[in-house]
Amino acid sequence: MESMSRILKAKRALPVLFVAAIVTLLVEDGLKTPVLNRSLRRQSSYAVVQTNAPQMHVPATLDLPSQRSLSLNLGGGDCKWTPPTYHVPDDIDFYKTVIAGFPSGDKRMIFLQMEALTGWPAKDEWDFEHIGMSNHPFIKANYPHHEGIWGWEDEADQVVMWDIGYAKTWEDATLFLDRLYSERPPLSDFLVWRDERVLDEVDWYGWFIDYYMEGGLLRDIFTHKTTTKHHWDMLMMPTVYTRAELDYDLIVGADTVVEDAYDPRCATVTEGCAPVAVISAENLRDYTRGKAETALIGNVLKRDSRIGDYVIEQETWDCIWSELIENGKGLKTVYDRPTPEAEYNFSAEMLEAMINELSRLITKYSASPWNTKITASKVVTLLTEHRTLIQEELDDLLAGRRVLTEKDFLGPKERERRRNLTSENKEGATPTTDQEGEKDYSRYFFAMDQKLLEVRRIDTRKSLYKKRKEAQDAAKNGTF
Repeated sequence: MESMSRILKAKRALPVLFVAAIVTLLVEDGLKTPVLNRSLRRQSSYAVVQTNAPQMHVPATLDLPSQRSLSLNLGGGDCKWTPPTYHVPDDIDFYKTVIAGFPSGDKRMIFLQMEALTGWPAKDEWDFEHIGMSNHPFIKANYPHHEGIWGWEDEADQVVMWDIGYAKTWEDATLFLDRLYSERPPLSDFLVWRDERVLDEVDWYGWFIDYYMEGGLLRDIFTHKTTTKHHWDMLMMPTVYTRAELDYDLIVGADTVVEDAYDPRCATVTEGCAPVAVISAENLRDYTRGKAETALIGNVLKRDSRIGDYVIEQETWDCIWSELIENGKGLKTVYDRPTPEAEYNFSAEMLEAMINELSRLITKYSASPWNTKITASKVVTLLTEHRTLIQEELDDLLAGRRVLTEKDFLGPKERERRRNLTSENKEGATPTTDQEGEKDYSRYFFAMDQKLLEVRRIDTRKSLYKKRKEAQDAAKNGTF
């Protein structure tokens, strides 16, 4: 990527009296200068400066406690990216945004845009839980997925849903396996368990989208039926209960009439859990659609002056996109890794499960009353694109252009077919699906799931500390 010239040094904060004097002069001049052709903040302590002047308020960017590194508008659509200020004052009344997404892709792609547009930093849900509450205006979240946590208490005002591509968290199980236990079951048993987890993730994926689109409506993960608060609380502890113990018919009852109930945490969000916008990381990376996606983020932030007043002028938004995407400014994302992620193939059974779940969601959010909502239309567009890609992968597999190996994601049906094929090739053996005599490792894998989540959470905390320290050092030294 081509690099830009070094970042301009941030200006020092002006004394309060000097700021007030300048603003007074500008009022007397009839607000002729472009800098004040902005919406000005009503809660500013430097509010009305002249009784015979038009009602006006000093911009948030001029408040002394709010001075920070803001991406610079150089005029004519040009800009200079600067890192956000990582210390957030406690006395600013922000309108705060939850950036909610399924554990996949790179949510940095979204929050880096928000940071560049406003000069204020984002904070992870786990940071709130383990480091403590703070006044950060942007909150990264995977909740209600079991790898997330509602750590921000009642600090949120609106929700945006980001990158809803399928996750690859199941790959982590292979990477962590050697760290978990000294004694392990056979690799074949592990692969069976891993495949079953992928099929569960397919259900979790649709459940996650439904949760936010429906404003926190409580549903079962696997049947997608509305469920009770008791059952929901159990679903929130997947490392405590097995899937069999969470069975809907067992806990709720097949014939039970369940009244709609909502996650009570959503009542603490000013606008509720339903997203005010759906943002696509894939669109952001696209050189044709990327600038429009940045504009969408900017307009979401402009919805309320408590964060909108900090957003850099709209004429610079295309430039901000170029600085982050084309010129690679800001913290590194998953797409900056020097080596590509490992590629895995899926069996027809697993690809068909993905397509079926995507089709369910597309059908649901294409119909009334969803088809009048902008967010639902965006979801349908993105899911349709995902489904097309998965269908192409399935077509390649069925045509023999993709060849599966034992370490690929085969699913129970394909593994059973291969096991029977192996049995037929052995002299005197007959194909069988009888698993009698084989050791049951289900409890082992359940314990492994618990341990895996614990390891992820520890690694997440370590990573958050490291990334925050790196960002602070880079901002201090001007080495972004």
